[in-house]
Amino acid sequence: MMKRTLVSIVLASSLGAGLTHAVTLEDVENSFYPYRDGGPSSPGLDVGMTINAGNVAQFQDVLDEAVFEQIKDGWFEMKVGETTSFDLHPNYVEATRKSVGQVTLGEKLGQINGFVAGRPFPEEPSADDPRAGEKLAWNYKYGYNWGDNAAISPFYWRYRDMDSGKVERTLKFSFHFLNYKHRVNQEPVPEFADNPSDLFRAIYVQVLEPFDVKNTQLLIQRASDDVKPDNTWLYLGFQRRVRRLASGQITDSFLGADLMIEDFEGYNGRISDMNWTYKGTKNVLLPFYNHNDLELATDLVESDGYQFVDFAGKGGCYPNITWQLRKVYVLENDPIDDNHPISKRVHYIDAQTFTIPRTLVYDRKGDLWKSFIIGQAHPDHHMAKNKGTGVSIDDSFSMVDVQAGHCTTGQFKGQLDPGLNPPKLFTVQNMRAKGR
Repeated sequence: MMKRTLVSIVLASSLGAGLTHAVTLEDVENSFYPYRDGGPSSPGLDVGMTINAGNVAQFQDVLDEAVFEQIKDGWFEMKVGETTSFDLHPNYVEATRKSVGQVTLGEKLGQINGFVAGRPFPEEPSADDPRAGEKLAWNYKYGYNWGDNAAISPFYWRYRDMDSGKVERTLKFSFHFLNYKHRVNQEPVPEFADNPSDLFRAIYVQVLEPFDVKNTQLLIQRASDDVKPDNTWLYLGFQRRVRRLASGQITDSFLGADLMIEDFEGYNGRISDMNWTYKGTKNVLLPFYNHNDLELATDLVESDGYQFVDFAGKGGCYPNITWQLRKVYVLENDPIDDNHPISKRVHYIDAQTFTIPRTLVYDRKGDLWKSFIIGQAHPDHHMAKNKGTGVSIDDSFSMVDVQAGHCTTGQFKGQLDPGLNPPKLFTVQNMRAKGR
């Protein structure tokens, strides 16, 4: 049975117009450059300090509830870094300027009008706007996460027991992303001419190791029309065939991990699959850092010398990184489908980049189930090919199942390289060819 959404009983066009102000170029500047006059502060919080069980109580106001409890319980310690600006690519900012005043929500959830490229709704969200959460969700969907296309190759996932610290399993992946529309930087701009299915974005995943799941492949094709279901295919090597995934299967554990497909990038689903509620704006410590300034792992070193983020804390479940005090929009979503395995997610969206570095996932009873960290690396302090791309790079992740005492961690080699993401990669025909 489907729950009624708030927007289904609201005259959206008239109500939305009455509760929002005319968007200005100053709104755009404030949205993309929130730290131009300096970063936020909190009493007693100093760059270079470590927050641990002994002092965490005084910083509760700038920590999300799960991180606060985990530090209090001694699961990990947090190193505080300097708040720095993660400037997005100038073309993305300029595209936002050009669309000021042209983008509106449609009458129904999942509909948007007048959008070409950039950030659809750069104005500050208002608690008086019943669709403020939906606008934030659109900003995330059309954000500059991974730019116009990118690859994570390789991408290591490790399944860990939190009590013993044992690494139960290691998977090596290659992940690829391609935007077909709303492109701002890499040719073709603004979209591919050859796009008969009217796709917005595609994700292609291939397992490289271990042998028992080698060459398992996942392909997600997301339509430009948010109301249309995703086309999702899975290739299983032992079956030697491509099969289409039913919509409900994206909420199953992916290859035995603590993540579901819908968890990718913080949220990998449609706007129209969820109700969205804006819960407020605050300053929160988020996992933002300079990759090259960290003490990096030495057990996984690439031939080009690239080193991955290391892990520490209980069970080795926490990235060994620094955290910055940053402006955050707290956004809650709850599934429209009553059969969904969760009751809600609470996203801590970074106000500058519109990435989702922190997500709390609640089970059907309303209890905290999983705690998700996605570390964000500055592109100018990463691989040389990423410098100047204006992409906040997903660089490490930890999905902690707090109920099961288990986690899955991820170590990225993110590369902004169009040559690694040809359109032919994002096809069912490619999956069949790779599977031979």
